[in-house]
Amino acid sequence: MTREAIVSDKVAPAAGPFSSAILSEGLLLLSGQVAQDPKTGKLIEGDVRAQTEQIFKGLSAVLEAAGKTLSDVIRVGVYLTDIGDFGAMNEVYARHFAAPFPARTCIGVASLPLGARVEIDLMAR
Repeated sequence: MTREAIVSDKVAPAAGPFSSAILSEGLLLLSGQVAQDPKTGKLIEGDVRAQTEQIFKGLSAVLEAAGKTLSDVIRVGVYLTDIGDFGAMNEVYARHFAAPFPARTCIGVASLPLGARVEIDLMAR
């Protein structure tokens, strides 16, 4: 089995022993992203809508580095610190995908890195 790390200078570097994305046997797995400013690495200001929009910019940049787009996504994981933010996150999410939509899980969690309100990971082929 081969594994190739995918990197993009359009996102903040990984802050630990993990890759932003791994391509293996045609499957692209992107690590979870929070709404970091790619220049400073700090969480951007704003509500869950702004954070979700920033996350999609980062995810799209990593997908682009692998020669993919959001239309290649087959599964998405969403993690919210307040499940009450689901509707606002979902409004932004829906603008980035078209039918048939990827499979998705949304989970309420106690906390996220940097105090983020939302984190998103995904898989593409």
